[in-house]
Amino acid sequence: MLSRVAESIYWMARYVERAENTARFIDVTLNVILDQPNKIDEQWEPLVQTTGDVEFFKEHYGAPTAENVVRFLTFDSEYPNSILSSLSAARENARTVREAISSEVWEQLNTFYHFVKRAASNGQMTGPTQLEFYQEVKQHSHLFNGILDATLPRGKGWHFANLGRLIERADKTSRILDVKYFTLLPNPEDIGTTLDDLQWSAVLRSVSAFEAFRKRYHTITIHRVVNFLVLDVHFPRAIGYCVNWADDSVHQIAGSPVGSYSNPPEQRLGRLKAELVYADVDTIINQGLHEFIDRLQGQLNDVGSAVHETFFAMRPVEQMQSQMQHQFQ
Repeated sequence: MLSRVAESIYWMARYVERAENTARFIDVTLNVILDQPNKIDEQWEPLVQTTGDVEFFKEHYGAPTAENVVRFLTFDSEYPNSILSSLSAARENARTVREAISSEVWEQLNTFYHFVKRAASNGQMTGPTQLEFYQEVKQHSHLFNGILDATLPRGKGWHFANLGRLIERADKTSRILDVKYFTLLPNPEDIGTTLDDLQWSAVLRSVSAFEAFRKRYHTITIHRVVNFLVLDVHFPRAIGYCVNWADDSVHQIAGSPVGSYSNPPEQRLGRLKAELVYADVDTIINQGLHEFIDRLQGQLNDVGSAVHETFFAMRPVEQMQSQMQHQFQ
């Protein structure tokens, strides 16, 4: 597979996943506000912090009001990680590789993009319409991924798409967990209270994990939430699951056995996978959940960089010729 085609498929899937996760963050915030209407102003700034683009937001919007944050994360065409910008980038990547994806994938992504673009042109949404909009964004993303999985052969193209969406999903799950732990519950006396349960329930709902979590555990505690969202290898939006199957896809792409490595992405994913397998929840929390997640996000960024350098980056002609000569010696 050409590196140009592989890169476009990888980013197509990754940008769609990014749009869905942004919708999840906003959707769960709107629901939290319904439960805590007296704390509206406290709920929106954490979403900006989740993006890691606080300076961009302050420069263009100033105060983190509900209207500003929603417009920033949803419709801002100048902000590259908004829902609209993410889908625009996903659509452009798909357009350049129409021959490598099914017509059904293209049609669904095109429909998804125009749905959000129409909403942007209609102006600010209010009330129940907001909740309906973000729920529909999630549904469009689910439909896209379902069609992708149902119509693409399990060759390199599908594995590049799977790799992109899983790296993105792991990153976003870690971000929402980190923001909750440090920002949404600033007062130690709130731990174990009804407010604490509401906030952790919101985190679980933001990754569609609430029902699955409650089937396994009867009560919500920080240790159980971290174990479920960070270390679990069975729940599809848990970091452990994402890393595990991203590792599988990168091995399928390279053709090397799982458990070994022949390139930097395999090495970095394998190292991260092993770290999560042998991690202990008590140790993670006692040594600092924020520090653990911060290091994890750095590792995921390193994986993304390694994927780019190994599979997508254009190499100098001299380097390629040197490698070819080495292969025939």
